[in-house]
Amino acid sequence: MLGLLFVAISNRFAVMPPMLVRNVLDEMRDDMTSYKLVADMHIAGAMRSQILGLVLWSGIVLLVLALLRGIFMFLMRQTIIVMSRHIEYDQKNEIYNHYQQLHTHFFKANFTGDLMNRISEDVSRVRMYTGPSIMYFTNMLVLTGMSIWGMLNVNVMLTLCVIAPLPFLATSIYFVNRIIYKKSGKIQAQLSGLTTTAQESFSGIRVIKSFVQEKNMMRFFNVNSEEYRKSSINLSLTEAIYFPAMNLFIGLSMLCTVLIGGYFAIHGQITTGNIAEFVIYINLLMFPISSIGMVASMTQRAGASQKRIDEFLLTKPEISSLPGALTHTLNGKVNFCNVTFTYPHTGITALKNFNFNIEPGQKIAITGKTGSGKSTLAHLLLRMYDPQQGALEMDGTNIKEFDVTALRRQIAYTPQEAYLFSDTIFNNIKFGKDNATADDVENAAVMADLDTDIMAMPKGYDTIIGERGVMLSGGQKQRMVLARALIKNSPVLILDECLSAVDTNTEKKILGNLAQFLIGKTAIVITHRVFPSWTFDKILMLDNGVIAEQGTHEELIALNGRYAAQYIHQTS
Repeated sequence: MLGLLFVAISNRFAVMPPMLVRNVLDEMRDDMTSYKLVADMHIAGAMRSQILGLVLWSGIVLLVLALLRGIFMFLMRQTIIVMSRHIEYDQKNEIYNHYQQLHTHFFKANFTGDLMNRISEDVSRVRMYTGPSIMYFTNMLVLTGMSIWGMLNVNVMLTLCVIAPLPFLATSIYFVNRIIYKKSGKIQAQLSGLTTTAQESFSGIRVIKSFVQEKNMMRFFNVNSEEYRKSSINLSLTEAIYFPAMNLFIGLSMLCTVLIGGYFAIHGQITTGNIAEFVIYINLLMFPISSIGMVASMTQRAGASQKRIDEFLLTKPEISSLPGALTHTLNGKVNFCNVTFTYPHTGITALKNFNFNIEPGQKIAITGKTGSGKSTLAHLLLRMYDPQQGALEMDGTNIKEFDVTALRRQIAYTPQEAYLFSDTIFNNIKFGKDNATADDVENAAVMADLDTDIMAMPKGYDTIIGERGVMLSGGQKQRMVLARALIKNSPVLILDECLSAVDTNTEKKILGNLAQFLIGKTAIVITHRVFPSWTFDKILMLDNGVIAEQGTHEELIALNGRYAAQYIHQTS
C-alpha cells in the first residue's frame, strides 16, 4: 500500500510540468507580443529581464519537479520490488516445505528436474508479476487517469480524438494475451523436461561415459533444446506485436494532437500552449501504454507458472498425522495383520495377506529373491506407504495413530541405496541425530568399522565426500549410511541390504559390533545373504509377497527347503 501511495505521488509530480509548460508558453507569447510593441522604448530592457526570469524560474521548477518525481519513483521501487522479493522468498520456502511433506509416491511419479523448475523458474515468473507487473500496471492506471483528466480540462473534443486509438490497442492486447498464455504454459513444461534431462545426465555421467553414450545424450538434449528454442522464439514473435502496435497508436495520437489541435488553435478554441501540453501528456503516456504489452506478457506467464505451482501445492500428502496423534516411546513390538499392499505407480502387489508378529527386542532376518516384498516391509514400518488392506500395529496400536515424525525418529533405517550429501563425513553421520556430539559420531563410525578409513583421509571427519559421496567406495558409502542409522540409537533398527558391498572380514567386524549394540532393541535385517555368525530369533523366507518359510536357522536347515538351498549355495 505504501508503494502504491508512492506511485500516486510520483505521478502527481509527473503531470505538473505539462501545465507549467502551457502557462509559460502562453505567457511568453503574450509577453513577446508586448515586447515587440515596446522594443524601441526604455522599458524594453525590463521586459526582456522579466521574460528571461520567467524562463529561468520555470526551468528551476521543472528541475525540482523532476527530482521529486525521481525520489518517489525510487521509493516506489524500493517498496514494491522489495516486497516481491519477500513474496518470492516465502513462496519458495512454502513449496520446499510442501515437498518435504509429500508422500513417496509423489516423488516417484514426478521428475526431479520438474520439481526444481517449479521452485525456481516458475516462482521467478510469479515474482515478476507481484513486483514489476503490479508496479507498472498501477503506474499506468494512475498516470493515464491523471493525464486524461488534465487533457479533459483543456478540451473534451480534442481529448476524445487523441485517445480514440486506445480501444483498438486494448482489443489487440486481449487477443494476443490469450495466445501468450497458451504458449507460456507449453514453454514452461518444455523447460521442465530440459532441466530433467540435464539433471539426469549430470547425475549419471559415469554411466554415460562408461557406455560411451555422450553423443547420443547430446543428440537427445539437442532435440529437446531445439523444441524449447523454437517455442521461445515463437512466443517472442508473438510478443513482438506489442511494441510496433504501441508505436503505431502513439504516433496516431500525436498526429491527431497536431492536426486537430492546430485546427482548434486557429479558431481560438485552445492556445498553442495547450498543443504543447497535449504533446507532453502523450509523451508521458508513451511508456505506460507501451508497458501494457510487457505487463500483459508477465501476467500471462505468471498465470501459467502459478497454475503449475498450484498443481503441486494443492497435492495433499497421502501420509500425514491425525489430530492428537501418539508420540510416546516405542517398545518395538510389531504386528502385521492380513496386510496387502500394491504399489500405486506400478500396480505390483508386493504383499498379500501378510501376517507376522515381532516381539520387543527380537532379531528378525528377512530374505528372499528380488521382488519378493522384503523392502516393502521397511517402507510400511516407516509409513512411507499405508497398506490398502489389513493393519500394521506398533505396540498393539495401529501405526496410523502415531505421529509420523515421532514414529520415524524412533526407527533407524539403512536403505538399499546409500544416499549421501555433498558435505563432510562428520555432517553426513551426524545427519541421523541433530544433537549428536563428536564422540557420538566417532562411536557410530567405529561400530560401522569406518573409523580407520576416515582417519586415513586427508582431513579426517572434515573431508568433503562430493555429490552423493562420489569420493567413497561402495562399501564405504554403505558403512557411512549404517553409522548414520546407528547414531540414532533407536528402539527399532531396520537394515536393508546394508552390508552387500563390504568384504567378509569387514562384515564379521560390523556384525560383532552390532551384536552388543542391539541388545534390547528390535532389529529387522533384510538381506540376500545368510549371516551364520548371528543368532536370529526368526528368519522369514518371502516369495511373491507371502511367507514361504519361517523359523530359526536350525529349523529351516532341517526343513531342507529354499532357505537351506540358499545357505548351502552361499557357504559351499
